[in-house]
Amino acid sequence: MAEPAYRVSGLLRQTVVVSESRSNYTPRPMSNTTTIALGGVALAVVVVIVVAVFQWRPTSDATPTAVRVDGYGLVQDPGVRAVLESDGSMLLGHPDAKKTIEMFEDPLCPACGNLERIYGQEIARNIDTGALAVRYRLVNFLDRQSPSKDYSTRAIAASQCVAETGSGQALSSFHAEVFTGSRPSEGGSDLSNDELAEIARTTGAAESATRCISNGDKVDFARTTAKAQTAALAEALGGAAATPSVFDGETKIDIRDENWVVSVTG
Repeated sequence: MAEPAYRVSGLLRQTVVVSESRSNYTPRPMSNTTTIALGGVALAVVVVIVVAVFQWRPTSDATPTAVRVDGYGLVQDPGVRAVLESDGSMLLGHPDAKKTIEMFEDPLCPACGNLERIYGQEIARNIDTGALAVRYRLVNFLDRQSPSKDYSTRAIAASQCVAETGSGQALSSFHAEVFTGSRPSEGGSDLSNDELAEIARTTGAAESATRCISNGDKVDFARTTAKAQTAALAEALGGAAATPSVFDGETKIDIRDENWVVSVTG
């Protein structure tokens, strides 16, 4: 289904579904909503059905439809490193990067894919120059929306396998592909570990990473760390765990501002 669009400040902007987790993921409407023909059924009844069937919370946010930096590509500097940290986070950048931001994402989250599609090249350019490093803190509360019921967890495990190799270029490429071109739809398709391993191979990850992914070596670790990351995100947001969420230290960045990358690196 095509995502709806609306206009903000004269610019055509795309509605981005922000996935959230809070108390069984009870849905609530946001200010930017899509009009749905209810066919005479009361909205309250529809909400009850959504709660009972899906048990997660879709909300709305706005980002520009245009790619902010087109033609740059992904991380290119071989000096950019990937580090798998003890809490499961993945740090991507130069060791002496001027600024580090934290990005909470779920691999099945459509808005997270849009964030990568729109800002990924701009972020990569700033990572290459040393102006920015990114700590990816991946969560898995959308597992239940995948046919396997654990896709988000397995995609996180795959990302951790790639990060463990230390190659910033490989992690950048794998992250972009998993979150954009190969991202399954919620409640739709799914990817096996072997398919995730093939993505890793084609995006330049080492053979050790592809074996790690195929064998599911980090799935248990990913499940544990993703749960902890979800709890940390909920605490940071005062009870709700919504993706994507980007932080500069303890300050939540307003990703609706199309110049947020410029502001955070300025």
